[in-house]
Amino acid sequence: MTAAGTPIAVVTGASSGIGAATARALAAAGYRVVLTARRKDRIEALAAEINEAGHQATAYPLDVTDRAAVDEFATAFRTIGVLVNNAGGALGADPVATGDPEDWRQMYETNVIGTLNVTQALLPALEASGDGTVVILSSTAGHATYEGGGGYVAAKNGARVLAETLRLEIVGRPVRVVEIAPGMVKTEEFATTRFRGDAEKAAKVYAGVAEPLSADDVAETITWAVTRPSHVNIDLLVVRPRAQASNTKIHREP
Repeated sequence: MTAAGTPIAVVTGASSGIGAATARALAAAGYRVVLTARRKDRIEALAAEINEAGHQATAYPLDVTDRAAVDEFATAFRTIGVLVNNAGGALGADPVATGDPEDWRQMYETNVIGTLNVTQALLPALEASGDGTVVILSSTAGHATYEGGGGYVAAKNGARVLAETLRLEIVGRPVRVVEIAPGMVKTEEFATTRFRGDAEKAAKVYAGVAEPLSADDVAETITWAVTRPSHVNIDLLVVRPRAQASNTKIHREP
């Protein structure tokens, strides 16, 4: 899968947004990136872009909720330097009283079970590298709740607890566990997916916020965390735009 001496970084959910930006950033930092997502055309185009820039990338279509497919994917690797668990997302903003259980189930399957599947499958290869790093993209939603966010908050709490527990359980082994918890990030798809293509509702999320975080901001944060010296573990890094003091306290210009 890689030339001798070139570390591999696997990025899930790499077809857009933070995942795509992280793939570009890690490739520029010297990793051979393996891009996974369900949308084959998107990750193949991104891999071609990265390779044309003189870096190394491979596309591998994958649904992280399909455990059999994830296990098959894992057989391609003997060692991996970095795993970035980015696949996830939000669906709906309904109150608990009327929320769709199927939305909650899908968010949990992707954000938690998907992360569990890939981490379990690739952990032996990460450990075999002698210097592995697992990154779990949670969210500030995993650290404080807000109205209309119950299902997403629950799922991201699951991702947060997965990271904390894994770190406890593998201490002493050559694998770091890093949790990155972004706040308000404006990407091309996150809010529109949450509101099922309703561009007007999606735009209101960022209305009046001069500079929400970008996907590149988060990608640079991830790359900084994984390129620290081996003995340095960034347990948790919360990153928000200056305009956001908490999940519910946001400065908006008139």
